[in-house]
Amino acid sequence: MTPHTVELEAAGPLRGRITVPGDKSISHRAFLINALAPGCARLTGVLDSEDVGRSRDLVRALGVEVTPDSGGYRIDVPERLHEPSDVVDCGNSGTTMRLGAGVVAQIDGLTVLTGDHSLRRRPMGRIVEPLMSMGATIDGRQGRSLAPLVVRGGELRPVSHDLSIASAQVKSAILLGGRSCGARVREPRRSRDHTERFLRAMGAELREEPDGELVLDPSTWHAVDVRVPGDISSAAFWLVAASLVPGSELELPSVGLNPSRTGALDVLRKMGAEFTVSEPLDEVEPQGLITVRSAELHGIRIAGDLALRSLDELPVLAVAAVMAQGETVIADAAELRVKESDRIARIAMGLRELGAEIEERPDGMVIAGGGFHGRSRATLDANGDHRLAMAFSVAGLLAPTGVRILHADAVRTSYPGFFSELRRVQQ
Repeated sequence: MTPHTVELEAAGPLRGRITVPGDKSISHRAFLINALAPGCARLTGVLDSEDVGRSRDLVRALGVEVTPDSGGYRIDVPERLHEPSDVVDCGNSGTTMRLGAGVVAQIDGLTVLTGDHSLRRRPMGRIVEPLMSMGATIDGRQGRSLAPLVVRGGELRPVSHDLSIASAQVKSAILLGGRSCGARVREPRRSRDHTERFLRAMGAELREEPDGELVLDPSTWHAVDVRVPGDISSAAFWLVAASLVPGSELELPSVGLNPSRTGALDVLRKMGAEFTVSEPLDEVEPQGLITVRSAELHGIRIAGDLALRSLDELPVLAVAAVMAQGETVIADAAELRVKESDRIARIAMGLRELGAEIEERPDGMVIAGGGFHGRSRATLDANGDHRLAMAFSVAGLLAPTGVRILHADAVRTSYPGFFSELRRVQQ
């Protein structure tokens, strides 16, 4: 069991082979999207975490049979889903609530989606508006912008929707809602394409127009077997740690290499990190072996598409920027303020406690580089955010004073074994 408080000190080399947990985004979709395709499928490599468990429990509540099977799951999807018999608790999982809303909007009945205190503060209006325009009836707090969401679904109609902010979750909710009626979605920039890959593998008639608009035509979907790759977001903590701790070398097998998710690799490559990537296996999602060694890093600008494709990894990339030579600017990342916590504010505040020089901005931060200069051990609060807990842990390996992390058990959301793996690879 992960302790609530963890203390870490500057470490010697990190060496070994780490199989990171299954990709969280893909694990969610393996349950939620398959729930819209009658038949059976086998899922392997699924992340065993609280968040993904919420999506598994949601589809069970809708009538999908989910059975543990040889280290994975077998799912059997009926011809028709039914309304849940009780309120569905999405916990801290925004993916479960947002994509789940697109699923339950098609069910002839009532579904109530709620979550923990953090999730009930996260914006939901961007999925509510398009789903209501498709014919779903949705209510919620503060003008339907906050959960709990009360969704009454049924037969939907097609919609054409332009997203003001690129969002894989909002795009996915619309596409899932358009299974029977069709949908059109346009983003200002392309977000991660896990849902599109799933839909094409399941036989959906989905195309991209020359202007980037995604067009989904009504079609019959079939359930698809999925081998979930290792989560690149989880791998990023090891990539940064091994890059920064002198003498380190780590191998990370079967990591997801979807081009829409490899922004962290591009950032680290631009910063001067030394790593190799094997030829990826071509499954529903590409995956391959990453080998990383310690190197001297330098500051860069992370903005635009690069920031979007590395959004979840930016907290730990900020740690890399502190240790790099020269200034790093992170911009166009305002979405970080509405994640499990305000990650811009909290990562900047935490790293400053360790003696880093950081200027916070509305959509990012400016990091001076040159290392941590704190004079005493800092106590940092992960505040229920798994990515902050792990980013602060990597910082603790590099700060001369070490670090004490409160609520470190937040890692169970995406990486329950993180601290045991860290102890194993420390030399």
